[in-house]
Amino acid sequence: MTMRRRKMKNPELKGVIRALKAAFKKDGRAIWRALAEDLDRSKRSRVAMNLSKINRHTVEGDVVAVPGKVLSSGSLSHPVTIAAFSFSKDARKKIALADSHAISLLDLIEEGVEPSKIKILK
Repeated sequence: MTMRRRKMKNPELKGVIRALKAAFKKDGRAIWRALAEDLDRSKRSRVAMNLSKINRHTVEGDVVAVPGKVLSSGSLSHPVTIAAFSFSKDARKKIALADSHAISLLDLIEEGVEPSKIKILK
């Protein structure tokens, strides 16, 4: 039996995965490959993370990468930088209220954050 290869329809997602793989090839840091592999899954298998979980697993000043979508359930009690493929509208508002930053995964690559300082939450 042969496996059918699914065709990804989201061009923005394709671009992010391509950029993450290129960043891995450029500097050899495994974090970029891990994020690309987590994003390159079916939509049902991708991460949907609530702010309450991010709040529990971080401290002030952390940089967090979420290979999926950040949802608004819960709140943040300390400022953090959250990089994700997408954010719900309410999650962006709550992140801004906590003096935190919501950035895309592409911005995370461009900012030059030391990969050892980034936490991947799934």
